[in-house]
Parts: sequence; structure tokens; C-alpha cells
Amino acid sequence: MVILETKGLSYSYPDGTLALDGISIKIEKGKKIAFVGRNGSGKSTLFMTLNGTHRPQKGEVLFHGKPLKYDSKSLREVRKSVGIVFQNSDDQIFAPTIYQDVAFGPTNLDYPKDKVAKIVHDTLEYVGLTHLKDKPPHHLSGGQKKRVAIAGVVAMDPEVIVLDEPLSNLDPVGADEVMDLLNELNYFGKTIIISTHDVDLAYGWADYVFLMNNCNVISEGTPEEIFRQTEKLKEAYLKRPITLEIYDEIRKRGIARASRPPRDIPDLVHTLRPQNLMWVDVPPEVKEGETINMGILYGEFAQDSMYEAANCKVLHIHDEGLAIVEMGRKPLRAGSIGIYDTSCYDNEELLKIIKRDGVECVGAMGKKSKIVAERDEIYLDVTSGVIDRSILNALSGQRCLILTHGGMVEHALERINGYIEKSGINLHVGVVNGDLEGSEGSR
Repeated sequence: MVILETKGLSYSYPDGTLALDGISIKIEKGKKIAFVGRNGSGKSTLFMTLNGTHRPQKGEVLFHGKPLKYDSKSLREVRKSVGIVFQNSDDQIFAPTIYQDVAFGPTNLDYPKDKVAKIVHDTLEYVGLTHLKDKPPHHLSGGQKKRVAIAGVVAMDPEVIVLDEPLSNLDPVGADEVMDLLNELNYFGKTIIISTHDVDLAYGWADYVFLMNNCNVISEGTPEEIFRQTEKLKEAYLKRPITLEIYDEIRKRGIARASRPPRDIPDLVHTLRPQNLMWVDVPPEVKEGETINMGILYGEFAQDSMYEAANCKVLHIHDEGLAIVEMGRKPLRAGSIGIYDTSCYDNEELLKIIKRDGVECVGAMGKKSKIVAERDEIYLDVTSGVIDRSILNALSGQRCLILTHGGMVEHALERINGYIEKSGINLHVGVVNGDLEGSEGSR
């Protein structure tokens, strides 16, 4: 279902500078959309037309199939449904306190005071800023300001959230927290639209990509389609995502299987051909040509292996007792991933789970979960790229635990189970507490 559409959209600034030149696009409801292009390609101007902030000189914008109207009442309605988060948060945050800033939108919708208070409380808790509600915004870090700006839009409960360069000027942890938030909002049905010149972000995150240059859309399609178009990327002065670059290089060397282009690091790892030969220590009585059962190759015995290798044939024995063996059975030795819902947090319970399950790697997604871990001095091994890193660590045999809450619990389960289905690798994953406890499969 198309939620936003433009037809022949053109816009020039008062000084005559052309910003948009005949853009016609369709945006599907509930999708994650990335507009990718260098600075000055028209991304920000296009966004300002999507909720009526800029009125095009030619063409039209349609929301749910109906052209935008530019009277005050109509604009008020569309801006409630299509919220924009500016690139520079200081351009958006203006109230004396965080609470007042988030309350501005609901108050202007003439909601009763008690309803406004509930919306603001729930929204600040959602973005992990309740403890800072009375602080002046200019005292905040860049990441905190970005979350305040997002909270101000979320408080209006829009159908579409548009973010202009959402990760600009953020450190890696702050950027990851913002992306966690956007993924959760999308999981609950919001259409998320971002602009970026970060091809790696767009390639790994988006469902659909619009490539922009010189005030127009020069290509559109899935990330796999768009980032294979070398000439179009050159035209837009962009490079290919690093994941694709690595994949093509290892495929040229014959150590990657031909497959659908990987979207992220776990996908990339899965394309690697399983190793058939390896060096191992063998007892003196073992002879060349014999078949030996190595059991699980793990730890000091074979430090470079993540595989079980039953029934290995000894091909050559070196003078120092090292042998080259060929593995006959090579299923990947995988660990497990538990998900702990911090909405049902109990410190004693969590520590018992970590001890009981022999957890070797703990990660946290979302500011609320990170605050809980910091408060109770729970050491976090992973704070960014948590799902991907947990998958990779589990593939290396580790037992991992992800702390998260709300919709990110279901989102993490879906991502991990999706990888299991796609790869065929037997990872054990499940929620270890809360309402979803016991839902884990024996994957």
C-alpha cells in the first residue's frame, strides 16, 4: 500500500536555486526507506515537501492518495501524520526543558493536561530520557538531543517519521541507540524514511533505496539492486558498500560460495566456503591414510577451528607431529543466544541466568537496557551492532545474552530466527524471562 507519493515534483528556492526537478516516487507503508546521495543532491528539500513545509512550484505530494492542501488546518493534520526530525537537533529543540519540548506537539493538539502528561511520560520512558526530563536541552549530548527530537515527533503518534541524516555528529554508541529506536518504531508499523550519504547504513538497513543526484532520483530499488549499479553509484559520487566489496574479493579468490549478495557481516561470514583441510596434533601411533575421530575441535587443541570434525582422514604427517587432515563431516559448532526482557527486570534473576547458562558475552540494545546494566554494574561486552555481534559470537561457540525491552525483544528474535532459516545453521535462541519465556525453539 502506497502511503506517500510525489508526481513531477519541482521546487526552487527564492534566489532561483533549483532543488528538485520533476521527482516522481512512491513510498510503501510500513517500510524502511533510505534516500541516498551526496550533500546538495536534494534530499533535505524533498523531505520538507513531504509534510508541506515547502510548497512545490510544480507537481504534487499525495498522502494516502490525496493531494496535500496548504491551508492551515490541512497542514496541521498532515504534519501530525508525517513527522520530520531535522539533521541539526538544535534547529528543532527550543523549549526550556526536555519535558516541555516533548509536550509541545500534544499540547497544540488541544489534548487534556492529563493526556499530555501521560504521552510525555510514556514517550520519554520509551527513548530512555525520563531521568533527564527537567534538564535544559542545551546541556545534553548530541545523541541525547537526537532522541529528544525523535521523542517530540513520536509524541504526535505519526504514521510516517522522516529523518534527515539521523546519525550525523553521533558517536558509534549514540548512532546505534538511534537505529535501535528506529527499528523498534518500524517493527510497530511506522514508516521510517531517512536521508544519508552512508552507503553502508543504507545497504544494511533499508528495505528500499532511492538514489539521488542533481535534484532528482536517478535510480530506485532494493539495496541489492541499487548497490550493484556501479555506473549509477559513480554518477551519484558514491562508493559501493564495504560488505559487497569484501564479498566480491573473497569470491574472486574462490573462498566464497556464489549466493545472494550478503547484507551484513553474518551473511558475509555464511558465504565463506567451509574449510576441508586443517593442521592438527595427532598421537605418535597415528599413520597416514588412517581415519580418526577428532570430536569437537575447540580450545587449545585446534585454535583456528569452529567446527566439529568427525571421521577425519590423515593425509600427511609432518616431522613435528602436526598432521594435515581432511574433514568428512563439518557442521558448524554453534553456541546460543538468550534474550532477556528488561521490561521484567530483576537483578538477582538476571545474575542467576548468567551464571546458570554459562553466559560468555552480554550485550544491551536500547538506552533503557543500557541504563539498567550500568546502574547494577553488569559488564557489557557489546553495546553496538548487538544482534549481528551476538550471532557471530554464537557461531564461534559462545553463549550470548542480549538485554533489551519492548518491541526490540520480538525484533531481535525475528532477526536471529531469520538468519537461522536463511543459513540453515543450528543456533539455539529464545527469551529467557517474561511473557515470551519458553517460546524458544531448538534451533
